Amino acid sequence: MSDSQDRRRLARFHNRYSRAHHGPSWALLKFVAELATSPFEPPEVARVAPTVDALRSNRNATTATWIGHASFLLQQGGYNLLTDPVLSERASPFSFAGPKRLQAPGLTLETLPPIDLVLLSHDHYDHCDLPTLQALRQRDDPVIVAPLRLGQWLGRRGFDRWVELDWWEQHQHQTLHIHAVPVQHFSGRAALDRNRRLWAGFIIESPGWRCFFAGDSGYSRDFADIGARFAPIDLALLPIGAYEPRAFMAPVHANPEEAVRMHQDLGARRSIGMHWGTFRLTTEPMNEPPQRLQRAVAAAGLPAEAFITVALGETLYLDEAAGDTAPADHST
Repeated sequence: MSDSQDRRRLARFHNRYSRAHHGPSWALLKFVAELATSPFEPPEVARVAPTVDALRSNRNATTATWIGHASFLLQQGGYNLLTDPVLSERASPFSFAGPKRLQAPGLTLETLPPIDLVLLSHDHYDHCDLPTLQALRQRDDPVIVAPLRLGQWLGRRGFDRWVELDWWEQHQHQTLHIHAVPVQHFSGRAALDRNRRLWAGFIIESPGWRCFFAGDSGYSRDFADIGARFAPIDLALLPIGAYEPRAFMAPVHANPEEAVRMHQDLGARRSIGMHWGTFRLTTEPMNEPPQRLQRAVAAAGLPAEAFITVALGETLYLDEAAGDTAPADHST
């Protein structure tokens, strides 16, 4: 029996390098109390008008557009992909409670080009938003690529165009190869389903170009393993927010300094920081992640442009030959 077949039989999944998690129930209660009482200032996140017509007509250029949180529109190999699309007002099972969106999406359902593929990294509400997925199914009916058992969860909700992958498995969509890779996180949407569905990052590979989408992850040796298989990676989308209090969040959410280590382990030519500024999930000041990222990039001796953050709605046009990036021209 293969490792993948054996893992499919597991009742619950586990990380490869660490069994650490948030901790006992009292730690969760302490975190909730700190989040409720810690000072809060709304984040200052730059925004630009998206180049809607250019994105809709694009068939050749490789681009990345930040929609918010972990949601990106990627145009690669002539296809339009979405990562962890969340367009709802709350990252929550409820419309009246739970983390509320603090920034409007950089692209809306109306301004998105037709979507061919959706990549879901795991089942948490800030990454797997059922209303957004249902709206995309009704409009475009894209193929959804998801980790083990998350596709089955979608199937029970009426979706029929989905593919499940274990870590290190791949799905081929015409000239695109989508590889699921291990990251360090967890899953669960309710009290009793923790780790019953797998979590993953993705390598999106087309001729001459590789992009990595991390989803959610703490720092682990997984990134060196991914780099050993896939480096050089032309563009990495890496989480830099939702990391405090450190004792509670370190196993599952990287801070900016650890994100820089991920970038280096991956052998990434360029990286974009994500998972910040959209939902208040943890206790660090919401403007802190990009500031700490800049300092961490400098401390690591990397060029400033090696690991950046972008504005909501901003499109980077990516030179496949040189690995260079350039912002879209938003002038009128």
